[in-house]
Amino acid sequence: MIIPLSRKFNGKKFLWDGATYGSRDEAAAALEAYQKDGFEVELLEEEGRYLVYSRRVAATQSGE
Repeated sequence: MIIPLSRKFNGKKFLWDGATYGSRDEAAAALEAYQKDGFEVELLEEEGRYLVYSRRVAATQSGE
């Protein structure tokens, strides 16, 4: 299975976390951890494996 490193969901680019999860519960645990760290996340099932894609908007630096 070839897994794209990035995908677009609702017009936003998300990056794959590099892991394949064997169950929805395993993937959900990873998804929750990313959410707690401030990431937007998407869960995708493909060929019986679960994939987690995440994104976080970079903080803007003030121009002082």
